[in-house]
Amino acid sequence: MKPSQYAFWSIGIVVPAQNEEAGIEQCVATIRGSCEEARLRDYWIVVVADSCTDDTLPRARRAVSGVGEVLECHVRSAGSARRLGVDAVLAHFSGKDLSQIWLANTDADTLVPRDWIAVQLRLADCGITGVAGIVRLEDGGSPAAHALYRATYLTRPDGTHGHVHGANLALRADAYVDAGGWAHRALAEDHCLWERLKRRGWRLSSPVTSVVVTSARLIGRAAGGFADTLKAQLDVQRAQS
Repeated sequence: MKPSQYAFWSIGIVVPAQNEEAGIEQCVATIRGSCEEARLRDYWIVVVADSCTDDTLPRARRAVSGVGEVLECHVRSAGSARRLGVDAVLAHFSGKDLSQIWLANTDADTLVPRDWIAVQLRLADCGITGVAGIVRLEDGGSPAAHALYRATYLTRPDGTHGHVHGANLALRADAYVDAGGWAHRALAEDHCLWERLKRRGWRLSSPVTSVVVTSARLIGRAAGGFADTLKAQLDVQRAQS
């Protein structure tokens, strides 16, 4: 195996999951594939199983075997679950300089591409401390969700965008700690963290080259997720029509 050009970095990947038995193994498989594509040697995947009543826990444990761990909690909050996951990553990399730890975040109903980590680390190597990528909807699912996505999900001519999603957000650990970390909130925890990073003056990037594929459902399992966001926007449209 050739040495990775990203050997400087230790990478932690955090995945909150709530009753995602159908997709958690494929989600983790794509994460592992992305780490392999970047030829990483020092990475750790943490799945945070929040209030799960199905087989998410055992399936996640099988999926991360040898390269991660699964935490079980009952917080019913994406922000709190993500925070627990990052705490576990930082404990795993205890003693490592925070400026050399990269924290990548996604969701259990999301698939990441082979270049997901590499795209982030190329930016990190240029001094970027936070990356907000975009999401695309999987084929199938709710036609209404797809129509709304096409109508409202906008990118700019300069190759950037204004969207922030916990399903595709990464940052350096020193920036994360300086900004106060994930807030204990079930809604908009991603925007909350991103705005604090901005206020603290960290170098941020919102490239359209960082893309993940997420569920096209309108009824999510975790409150405040992308499905809830789509449904809320659709409800507003219907009320105005």
